[in-house]
Amino acid sequence: MGTFADQNREIINCAPLPKYVGNAVISSENRTFYSDSGIDLKGIGRALLNNVTKGTRQGGSTITQQYAERYYLGETTSYTGKLREAMLSLKITRTEDKDTILCNYMNTIYLGRGAYGIQAASQAYFGKDAKDLTLAESAMLAGIIPAPSTWDPAVNPKEAESRFHRVLSIMREDGYINAKEEHDALMPKTIDYSPQNVYQGPNGYLLRMVRSELSGGKKAPFTADEIDTGGYKITTTIDKGKQDLMNQVASPSNPAKHLPEGLQVGGISVNPKDGSVISFYAGDDYLQHQLNNASQATFQVGSTMKVFTLLGAIQDGVSLNTVFNGNSPRTFKSVGRAVSNAENISYGYVNLYSALANSVNTAFMDLNEHVTPQKTAQIAHTAGIEGKIDDSTTFDTLGVDALSAYDLTQGYQTIANGGKKIPLHLVAEVKDSKNQELYKPTTLGEQVFNADQVALLQKAMTGTVQYGTGTQARSIGKTIAAKTGTANDDTAASVAGFTPSVLTTFGIWYPGADGSAQKIPNFMGYPHGSGYPTYLFTQYMKQATADMAEEKFPAAKDTGKVGGPDGTWGTGGYSYQRSYNYNYNNYNYGNQNYQNQQQGTQKPQTQTQPQTQQGTQQSAQPAPAPSTQPAQPAQPQQSAPAQPAQPQQSSGQ
Repeated sequence: MGTFADQNREIINCAPLPKYVGNAVISSENRTFYSDSGIDLKGIGRALLNNVTKGTRQGGSTITQQYAERYYLGETTSYTGKLREAMLSLKITRTEDKDTILCNYMNTIYLGRGAYGIQAASQAYFGKDAKDLTLAESAMLAGIIPAPSTWDPAVNPKEAESRFHRVLSIMREDGYINAKEEHDALMPKTIDYSPQNVYQGPNGYLLRMVRSELSGGKKAPFTADEIDTGGYKITTTIDKGKQDLMNQVASPSNPAKHLPEGLQVGGISVNPKDGSVISFYAGDDYLQHQLNNASQATFQVGSTMKVFTLLGAIQDGVSLNTVFNGNSPRTFKSVGRAVSNAENISYGYVNLYSALANSVNTAFMDLNEHVTPQKTAQIAHTAGIEGKIDDSTTFDTLGVDALSAYDLTQGYQTIANGGKKIPLHLVAEVKDSKNQELYKPTTLGEQVFNADQVALLQKAMTGTVQYGTGTQARSIGKTIAAKTGTANDDTAASVAGFTPSVLTTFGIWYPGADGSAQKIPNFMGYPHGSGYPTYLFTQYMKQATADMAEEKFPAAKDTGKVGGPDGTWGTGGYSYQRSYNYNYNNYNYGNQNYQNQQQGTQKPQTQTQPQTQQGTQQSAQPAPAPSTQPAQPAQPQQSAPAQPAQPQQSSGQ
């Protein structure tokens, strides 16, 4: 897929270099360089202890030892390797003068930005030859030697400046410069660093994500410099065929797609059984757009959050045959305002299967008042979502918080995997230059939810595709559980769905010039983009799962009580459900034929706009006596208009 840090090195004669260049390096790395024997026994012991007990890879502490390791031996972490390094350092000290050792060291040391040696580093950071370096520039370069990729002033200016002053202070203490020279030296400015061409195109995002996974954070298995200099072979979990498919399906740049200019798409597909990333779409070209649409960009995830509220209800012992008022609008005390369903559709009285499948906002606001927003947020975080969720409002079930596609997918991985959470990962293994394994991610996972309760949630989620807001995906030809989402004010739309072996998430959003969320324009028959993520999901999953056998979800048993444990949830103990019209596609826009009915009268279909089915007007009525027929999802119905004085919240499907 690509290569990190192709070596940029130019060996130079050190004679023309100002003395302060070498003195800065000595002050930073080895103050006793001119007087020591070339080895530091305490440093060797400390490095070995850390290598054995902490799994780190520390080298020798003297310049001679570092030179011996980098130039002659390669990375040394074992006891025998350290012994060889020490013996070679002693021999080098006896056979080479100190200035030669220092020059060889400066010609081989890695200084970040793909630059090996002082000459390449001088060009990479300051655009000049090493012989023209100032005292300040020399001190800055010397200061970042221990971790150049991490302490690059463009990456961590605070740490770079701290190291800069440390070097100057030691140089003054050791007599290399005077107090005035230290005082007058100011932190130098570096030139802009352009990423290497290896990051060009969509593969650039993959390479950056690999670097982040392996060297980002305090618990990372490697440092950034080890990734650049270790000569490792890194294998990813990406399936190249499915990665190419993902780019083809998701990329908005194809003119034939007729998408609004500036529309952003993010997508990711994973194996929920082990957390491995199969493919993702983060953008067309990393060098042109460095914000990763899969793992960094965020958007309101809308009603995809409802699954966490429903799991909370299942945990509380509520039967999914419990009936709720799904009319629109309804006013809720918890938010002090009216809440509407998408397109202000009234669904009548619906059980929780139908409420989830058809994404009935009013029913879920009612449900979340029982579950509580705190529990909805807690379940989402337990599932693996790390982004901020406002648990102070019942609106959290409508997904008013912004998350990345990657973050949402991590939460859904736990649901797709029967309640067992496994961290998503892009790296399959790392081997050294001798083909010895250095790293392999854990896929053991942690069972964070009851598997039987999650099986019931999965069963409910299949309704989204069977008869709800995601019926486009029926053409995939596999049993699929899913949930769609549309952001408040139509600024984003999303879908997350899965078979037992493949979980895929797509999101779209429409940022303004300042990055603020804007309403998505209508396009291709998708009002404000609603339904387009499901179209992408269908196109991808149809091909990605074509050669896979049909997989069923675990059998689910609903052991909950209709009306909840105290009989106060929804309409209480009633499980009556209105008869259902299975021709209803519930705003599954695009590539579908829709009828628009108003009080029994069919309106003619137009060529330019998708048409929606609306039922007759009906006001909310108390639930009738229980029916002897099985509970089925209700026909959607159009409510009376909302009162002008009441503000409305209309989040998505």
